[in-house]
Amino acid sequence: MQVIRSNRKTLSLSISRAGEVVVRAPFRVPESEIGKFILRHEGWLKKHLAENRTAPDFSDGCEIPIAGKVYTICEGQRARIAGTEVYLPKEGREETLKNLLRRIARMRMKGFLDRICSDQPLSYSKLAITSARGRWGSCSGKSHISFSFRTAFLPDGLCEYLAVHELCHTLHMDHSAAFWREVEKILPDYKERRKALKGYLWAMNCL
Repeated sequence: MQVIRSNRKTLSLSISRAGEVVVRAPFRVPESEIGKFILRHEGWLKKHLAENRTAPDFSDGCEIPIAGKVYTICEGQRARIAGTEVYLPKEGREETLKNLLRRIARMRMKGFLDRICSDQPLSYSKLAITSARGRWGSCSGKSHISFSFRTAFLPDGLCEYLAVHELCHTLHMDHSAAFWREVEKILPDYKERRKALKGYLWAMNCL
């Protein structure tokens, strides 16, 4: 746990991207009061720490979710998926897995973007797959859309939501009521999908 003191007037509690509990407190608040504050929010902490759970292990025999399905990791000379196994070389395993996930993410997200654009009056100019940790996707003023390669872990329904989200940013570059109305036109259940994304926060710290 990290305690950050400043000239603020109130206590606050958060969880960093690395999964560390962070308490922000005024300079004069005693440690005992900080401890009581944490105890009062114990339920909140347990819930959000569970959502930020540890990322998968990439050793042989371990399981990893890709595109909403669970695969068993096995050793192989090249990265590939066959049946219910994902084969990765022993050396440079994580970097090889990153490259595999990048290819999967590009193929899937392009598929969702293109399908949505064919059904809706929306368009984009460029797609990029990045290593971003702070967000699943982004959209520039030039309609350049980017997604983290970590979207490869997500099931189809959540990838579809992310694609709709960024495409709607080509119309509204903010999160105004007008923006959310556009999202809801395409995905009436977007709130449920958005909430489900919280179950994949571990992916932001993965690889």
